[in-house]
Amino acid sequence: MTDVGLLTPGAHRGAGPTDDTAVLQALLDTEAAWVAAQVRAGLAPAAAADAARAAARAADYDAADIARRAEGGGNPVIPLLADYRRRVERLDPDATGWVHRGLTSQDVLDTAMMLLVRRAAEPLASDLARTRAALARLAEAHRGTVMAARTLTQHALPTAFGLKAAGWLAGVQDLRDDLADLTRTPVSYGGAVGSLAGSAALFADRPGAQEAPDAARALELAGHWARELGLELPGHVWHTTRRPVLRAGQALAGVCAALGRIANDVLVLARPEIGELREPAAEGRGVSSAMPQKQNPVLSVLLKRTALSAPQLVAQLHLAAGLAVDERPDGAWHTEWPALRELARLAVAAASHAAELAEGLGVDADRMRANLEASGPAVLAERISAALAPLVPAADGATGKQRVQAAVREHAHDADALVRALVGLAGRSRPDGGPVDEPWVRRLLEPAGYLGAADLLVDRVLAAGPEGPAERASTAGPAAGTIPGGTA
Repeated sequence: MTDVGLLTPGAHRGAGPTDDTAVLQALLDTEAAWVAAQVRAGLAPAAAADAARAAARAADYDAADIARRAEGGGNPVIPLLADYRRRVERLDPDATGWVHRGLTSQDVLDTAMMLLVRRAAEPLASDLARTRAALARLAEAHRGTVMAARTLTQHALPTAFGLKAAGWLAGVQDLRDDLADLTRTPVSYGGAVGSLAGSAALFADRPGAQEAPDAARALELAGHWARELGLELPGHVWHTTRRPVLRAGQALAGVCAALGRIANDVLVLARPEIGELREPAAEGRGVSSAMPQKQNPVLSVLLKRTALSAPQLVAQLHLAAGLAVDERPDGAWHTEWPALRELARLAVAAASHAAELAEGLGVDADRMRANLEASGPAVLAERISAALAPLVPAADGATGKQRVQAAVREHAHDADALVRALVGLAGRSRPDGGPVDEPWVRRLLEPAGYLGAADLLVDRVLAAGPEGPAERASTAGPAAGTIPGGTA
């Protein structure tokens, strides 16, 4: 059986920390760490840990053969353990007896999956940091780049592209707590039925029973195991209480959603008829098999694909968690493994795609301005109404505000006619005593004058992140994210 990702283009970027070799290595590291934990607990000689570690090289094992034999027991730990014991025995025959003592397959597989997630979190965090730095640079550089804000697909009011980029950045910044969860994944202990009976039995008839009962020493042993792996020691056995899996899955899906939101905006604004954004070019990227003139926004397409795929994988984790039964699940547990692994793979790949997209995103400020101006002065109707309605008297059964809005509708695409009409409607001076004349009304039609608190909002987002000016400047990519020559 060969599966190299033909149907999930781009997912290979997340394969390194999540593929079958990575799973195998996590399983082996988990088993080796258990022997080392027994050494720390005074149960096993130090030489046993040395042999256990030396035998824990995934490259020395046949993953395909282990996968075939996993059918016999329903999980890969059982055949792997047989192979692992043989290798340990060749290195140190006396060490074999300390391998897997007191553990069950679920302890090992659950712990290995948490180790896999934590390892996947490292490249994920690195690429998200690149994305944040690039988005912060875009937000800073384009504070004054006016464009049309769109609501329900239609032009609504002017905004600044810097504020849009700050919104993307805020979405990535909000992942901070989720990413922290991925670095605090727990070991899974409990033994055959979640009672730790197997671990406690390791201390039977051992010296020290007077100082601490076997049960307490069994928990200490689990603590040693967690420290060996750099994982957390949870407060309870989670064989059938699957919150750690759900927390990891939701964090990974959160990454996919935040990046998918950015991709959606890029896909819309990179349409040729809009032409405000452009993805970075690369050899062979965005090509069409039949239409050589096209430059498809493939990074965004793949990010959207991932964002659309992740929710179903999280749903599988919730379904499995809700159907856990007895002391060990009978099938629900088995459905978690591929779902959680695929979430990790897609999230790591998406973070890499997003970093490349953000660092190379081209911004056509001229096109943004032109598209906004194409909406005509009506795009500033909210501002015009707020400023002029109090100065226009009621007439013919219409309020001042209704008369202003009627003028805007009538001259929606003719700024000169609208200015003249509004000046003609005014019945009193401005609150500051100034006249309602054409220069004053014309200033109301300048989009850059109606950006509200955009500058302050950008400042707040930038201040909320660790990406200071030095970090932003040190990240590769166009300094201002502007398309040279202002053309898309």
